[in-house]
Amino acid sequence: MCCRGCQAVASAIVAGGLTDFYRYRTEKSPRGRELVPQELDELALYDREDLQRSFVQQQVGEEREASLVLEGIVCAACVWLNERHVKSLPGVLEFSVNYSTRRARVRWDNQRIHLSEILEAIEAIGYHAHPFDPGRQEQVYKKERAQALRRLVVAGLGMAQVMMLAVALYVGDYQGMDTGMRDFLRYVSLLITLPVVVYSARPFFASAWRDLRRRRPGMDVPVSLAIGAAFLASAWSTVRGVGEVYFDSVTMFTFFLLAGRFLEMGARHRAGQAAEELVKLLPVTATRLDAQGETRVPVGDLVPGERVLVRPGESVPADGRVVEGSSSIDESLLTGESLPQRRGPGDPLVGGTVNIESPLVVEIEKVGEDTVLSAIVRLLDRAQTEKPSLARTADRVAAWFVVALLLLAAGVAWWWWQHDPAHAFVVTLSVLVVTCPCALSLATPAAVTAATGALTRLGVLTTRGHALETLAHASHVIFDKTGTLTEGRLQLRQVETLSGVDRERCLALAAALEQGSEHPLARALRSASQQVAVATELCAWPGLGLEGQVDGRCYRIGIPEFVLQLRGGEGTVADEACPADGGVVLGDQDGLLARFDFADRLREEAAATVAGLQALGLEVELLSGDEAGAVERLARELGIGRFQARCRPHDKLERIQALQQQGAVVAMVGDGVNDAPVLAAAQVSVAMGSGAQLAHASADMVLLSERLPHLVIAIRAARRTLAVIRQNLLWALVYNAVALPLAAAGWVAPWMAAIGMSTSSLVVVLNALRLRRLPASPTQTAAIAPVPPATRESTP
Repeated sequence: MCCRGCQAVASAIVAGGLTDFYRYRTEKSPRGRELVPQELDELALYDREDLQRSFVQQQVGEEREASLVLEGIVCAACVWLNERHVKSLPGVLEFSVNYSTRRARVRWDNQRIHLSEILEAIEAIGYHAHPFDPGRQEQVYKKERAQALRRLVVAGLGMAQVMMLAVALYVGDYQGMDTGMRDFLRYVSLLITLPVVVYSARPFFASAWRDLRRRRPGMDVPVSLAIGAAFLASAWSTVRGVGEVYFDSVTMFTFFLLAGRFLEMGARHRAGQAAEELVKLLPVTATRLDAQGETRVPVGDLVPGERVLVRPGESVPADGRVVEGSSSIDESLLTGESLPQRRGPGDPLVGGTVNIESPLVVEIEKVGEDTVLSAIVRLLDRAQTEKPSLARTADRVAAWFVVALLLLAAGVAWWWWQHDPAHAFVVTLSVLVVTCPCALSLATPAAVTAATGALTRLGVLTTRGHALETLAHASHVIFDKTGTLTEGRLQLRQVETLSGVDRERCLALAAALEQGSEHPLARALRSASQQVAVATELCAWPGLGLEGQVDGRCYRIGIPEFVLQLRGGEGTVADEACPADGGVVLGDQDGLLARFDFADRLREEAAATVAGLQALGLEVELLSGDEAGAVERLARELGIGRFQARCRPHDKLERIQALQQQGAVVAMVGDGVNDAPVLAAAQVSVAMGSGAQLAHASADMVLLSERLPHLVIAIRAARRTLAVIRQNLLWALVYNAVALPLAAAGWVAPWMAAIGMSTSSLVVVLNALRLRRLPASPTQTAAIAPVPPATRESTP
C-alpha cells in the first residue's frame, strides 16, 4: 500500500465482504504519485541543478537569485499582492516585481526553501510564474495583447449595440413607449450585455476574487462591485418589469476600462523596451568548432573552453576571447558607442555584440548567468524593481485607498438613500468607478522604467532604484583621476634603473607583483614585460602599493615612502626621483631598484563635462592618489576649483563624510577596486564601464559608454524623472480629490466615471513615456567656464 489511508480502506473492503469491488471496477485506482497535479510535477523540475544553470545565479553560500516572468498581472495591486505574499515565505530573502515588464527578481536561501515551492506559492494566489526566457516572454506579450484585444472588441460591439437600444429607451421614456416594446428592448439589451460581463469583464472579477480571498482588496474590487451590481440590478428590473436599467453604463464601464488598460499595456511594453532589446541580443544557435568540423548547436549547450566561429553579421554567442581573425565589433546596444571597435587575437568579446567584417574564432570563457549581458540585465531589473522612497510612500497610500473608498461608497449610498433613494444606486456606482488608486501606484514605476531604459540605450546603466532620485538631488560631484577623467590606458614611457639590476629584470619583478591587479598601472607594466617571474604571498596595501615574494626575496612596488619602509626605516626620495605624472618605484630590503614613468591621456570632452556640471549648479571636486603636481595641473586644465592629491581610500572616505555632515548630497565617479568603499559611502555613485567588477557592484550607476558627457545627460534626465514623478503623483492626488466629491454629489454620471478612471491611469503612463527622449547634453554647446582659483589640499 502506498499509505496507511489506502491500507485502512482496503482492509475495510475485505472485512465487509465487498471484495467483488475489485472484480467489477473498470480501472485500477491511481497511486499517490499519480494524483500529483501535472503542473506541480513540472514545477519540481526547476529544482534540478542542471536546469538552474541557465537562469539561476549562485550567490554567497546557498543563496540564489533568479529572474521570473509573471502571468496574470493586470494592475499595480497585483504587484503589491505578489510581493507581500512571496516575501512572507520562510527562506525568501527578496522578491520584487517590475510592473512594466512583468518580470520578478527573487533571491532565496536554498536550504530553507526551493524554487518550486516559491512558484507553487505564486500559483496558489492565482498567478503563473516561470523562469525568464526572452522567447517565452515575447509569446506571453503576444498572448496578453491578443486576449486584451478580443475582450475589447466584444465590449466595444456590445456597447455600440446597447447604446443604440438605450437611445430608443430614453426617447421612449420621454415621448412614451408601449410596455411590451420597452420590455423587449430591455431583454435584448440584457442578452447583448451578458457576454460583455461574462467574457470581457472577467479579468476584473477574477482579480477582485483573488484579492478578497487574500483579504487584501485591490483596485479591481470597487470596479467589479460596480459592474456586477449594475448588471444584476438591471437584470432584476428587466425581469420584474419595473425600475431603471443600466446596461448602457455596464458596457461603457467595461469598454472604457479595457480600452484604458489596453493603451496602458502598449505604453508599458514600450517603457520596458530597453531591457527586452538587451535580452534579445544573444543568438539562439552558434557554430561550434570540434573534431568533426562545424556543428550548429543551441547557445545553451556551450561550455567554457569550447571554440565557436562567428561569421560577419552574426552575434557573439557568449563572453569569450578572440583566438583567430581580426574584425570590427558593433557594441552599440551594450555601451551606446556608435562606432565599431577593432578586435583581434587576445582581445575579449562580450556576448551579444555583432561581428561586422571578417570571421572570428572565439574561445568561450563565460556562459549563462555569468556573462556580462546577463549581469547588465540583472542590474537593470534590480534598478527597475527597487522602489524609491516616493514609490514606497505612494504604495502605502494606495494600499489603504481602496478600503477607504469602499467605506466612503457605503457612506455615500447611505446618505443618498436617506435623502433621494431614486439616485442612490447611480451615485454609488459613480463613486466606486471614478476613483483610481492605480494612478498613485503607477506614478513612480512607469517613470523610473522609462528613464532607466532610455539611459541604458545611451550607455548609462542604472543598477539601483534610488539612483535617479538621489542623483537629481546631488549637490557635489567628486571625480577620481586615473581611469575616470583620464582614459586609464597608461603606457610605460620610461624605466630608470636605480641599482645594478637591469631594466628587463625590474620589469619582470614589477609585472609579477602586479599580476593580480586590475589597476591601469598594473596592466601597463604587465604588457611591457618580456620576461616571466612568479610572485607569491602577495599583499595589497590600499593607496600605497603591493608587496610579495619573488625567488624567496621580498619586493615592494608603489609610492616611494611605502617602498623605502622595506629597508627598515622611514625614508624619502628626492622629488626628481618621483615622477609627478603617475610614476611608481620598485624596491627591496636594499633600497630602490627602479623608477617607472607612465603617460596617460585626458578623456575627450572631460573639460566640457566639468563645465556642464558646473552649469547645472553642481560643485565639482577632484580626489586623487597621484602626486600633487599632476593633480593640480589636471584640475587647472579642467577648471576644477577644489582638489586633493595623494589621497588614500580612507582620505577620500573622510572627505565624502565631511561633505555629507554639512548636508551635501555627494555623487562619486570612480574606477577600480580602491574606489569601491568610497563608491559605497556616497549617496549616489557612478563607476566607469571599464572599471573593476567590485567597483561595479558598489556603484549605483555604471557608465558603460565611458563617455563623460553622458553623466551630464544622466543628471538632467534624473531631474526630469523626479519632476515627472511629482507631476504624476500630483495628477493622481488632484484627480481623486476633485472626482470623488463630484461623484458623491451626483454630478458625475457612471459613463463619465468610467472614462475618468481610465484616463487617469493613461495620463500617468503617457507622461512617463516622455522620459524615453533624453535631454541634449549642455556640454555639446557650453563653452569652458573661466578657471577659478584652485584650492590646493595635499594629504601628508
